Amino acid sequence: MRLFSRHRRAGRDTVEISEKNGIRFLHLGGPAVQSAMRIREPFALELEYTRAMLAFVLFHPAPREIVLLGLGGGSIAKFIHRFLPDSRLTALEINPEVVAAARSNFLLPADDERLHVLTGDGAAYIGGHGAELDALLVDAYDAHRIVEALATLDFYRDCLRALRSGGVALFNLWGSDKHYQAYLERIEAAFGGRVLLLPAEKKGNIIVLAFTEPMPDLSFAVLTRAARLWEGALGVEFPRFLERMRSFNPCQNDRFGV
Repeated sequence: MRLFSRHRRAGRDTVEISEKNGIRFLHLGGPAVQSAMRIREPFALELEYTRAMLAFVLFHPAPREIVLLGLGGGSIAKFIHRFLPDSRLTALEINPEVVAAARSNFLLPADDERLHVLTGDGAAYIGGHGAELDALLVDAYDAHRIVEALATLDFYRDCLRALRSGGVALFNLWGSDKHYQAYLERIEAAFGGRVLLLPAEKKGNIIVLAFTEPMPDLSFAVLTRAARLWEGALGVEFPRFLERMRSFNPCQNDRFGV
């Protein structure tokens, strides 16, 4: 059932909302799902890739400053706001109608001392910050593909500069995108090869985790303990994600070989 659509303004994609089987969806300029919320569990993360975007807690368990580029329906933003009370999140979204939809239809809370939602250019925002962030999450797509300004080598270099020592960035890519390999190579170049891949089981999303120096402990023993701890705390299947990462990344002895 289609709930509403907003007209395209200033070249931006039309924002549309639909519901099916108790799940509310956000679309931008077409049928592709940009965000989803189970109406009876509005603060759960319905889409698996959004849960995979939380994998930064395995490597940086106490992030103080987090930035999210690409708001969508606000699923990740409101989850972090509710379940990581020691973190402060700033979310950037270039389309004000997406922000309005997240607030009116997806229960994104109002701004407070731990949540700031800004309407603006995410690439410009990151380019103006240096060594201030513990975690950076980039999940910015239009109706057809990743936003180009958020996939250049210069942008990825700005992401590295925006992170504090020991920080981590996560980029949501589509494995089926014809530009996927180019994007991945740019991230690897910007971060000196310090990357791990976490593929989602459904929809073809691949989460790229990129690290600053010093690298976190990449031993499986330490990460397995962290995955079990955070699974209990957040209800997210981190042990399963870790096993998938072990089969998808180079390993040396009992650790990731990054």
